[in-house]
Amino acid sequence: MAIAREAEPVGSLKEVEDAGLDREDLLGIYRNLLTTRGIEERGHILYKQGKIPGSFYTGRGNEAAAVGVATAMRPEDVGTPLHRDMGVHVTRGVEPWRIFAQFMGRVDGPTKGRDGNVHMADDRLGLIAMVSHLPAMLPVAVGCALAFRIREEQRVAVGWFGEGASARGDAHEAMTLAGVRQLPMVFVCDNNQWAYSTPGHLEFATEHIADRAAAYGFEGVVVDGTDVLAVYREAKRALEKARAGGGPTLLECQTLRMEGHAVHDDAFYVPRELFEEWARRDPLERFRDWLRVHAELSEEEEHEITTDVKKLLNEAMRRAEESPLPDPATLTEGVYATPEELETPHHK
Repeated sequence: MAIAREAEPVGSLKEVEDAGLDREDLLGIYRNLLTTRGIEERGHILYKQGKIPGSFYTGRGNEAAAVGVATAMRPEDVGTPLHRDMGVHVTRGVEPWRIFAQFMGRVDGPTKGRDGNVHMADDRLGLIAMVSHLPAMLPVAVGCALAFRIREEQRVAVGWFGEGASARGDAHEAMTLAGVRQLPMVFVCDNNQWAYSTPGHLEFATEHIADRAAAYGFEGVVVDGTDVLAVYREAKRALEKARAGGGPTLLECQTLRMEGHAVHDDAFYVPRELFEEWARRDPLERFRDWLRVHAELSEEEEHEITTDVKKLLNEAMRRAEESPLPDPATLTEGVYATPEELETPHHK
């Protein structure tokens, strides 16, 4: 039996305007969706060309969930997006050429060639880089929320995780502390139905991941993760509730991982019929159709946006390939902080 609130789709332009978005905002969201998918499609090309070291992970099908949440965040908020959340980086303002540089381990990537190709974030934009132990980022986000509470700052922390990560103790501990202290925190679960090759019915016994929120003492909301406007609306509600002292929310964005766990995985374990069903709900096509009906998106506008994004990404790839590889002699620079670099050194 479901416990969490199940969000309705966004039905009209007025509802969008009431949520604070005008037509230019909507076109900007569409541009961010296209940019997000275009970056990862070109990443596949770079990988096949042997230009990306290690493996390569994408979030195809998850673009609306990432862009929707990031659009609702304020500049002063912080977040810990994971490898399926490329749209967060794009929406927060990370330049595509720097993302390509990160993929290829170049010095102009956010980690300057010193971390995994998807372990990236720009802290100047309120983003904290992930580690491979994905739920380990939730306690980090909760720590930020606790700091905001102590400092009496009107800021919110957002922590992303997948339904597989929800089985880890890190997730439980983070939500317990956030609920007990009623911290300004939003938990975003990208439920893409397969924790690598394990289906959801073998991962958790509740109907929804968001049903668990009640046990932690805060609200759980389930939203269609392919509906960018519904995600935006629910994320904004959760963020403003947290900002006003109303405590955390667990927002479950239901999607399907439309590619394998990584490039080495052909996802043979996912039923073909399931892929076909969710392909018909492609978040980019769905939002484009919505814009045509409700925001009078013309073919000329659509062509202009698509052309601009292609030019942006082609130039970004060219610029990133011109970025040098890091000098091995500088291997440890920027990796460890010295006591002198800390704002409040522990030895003082």
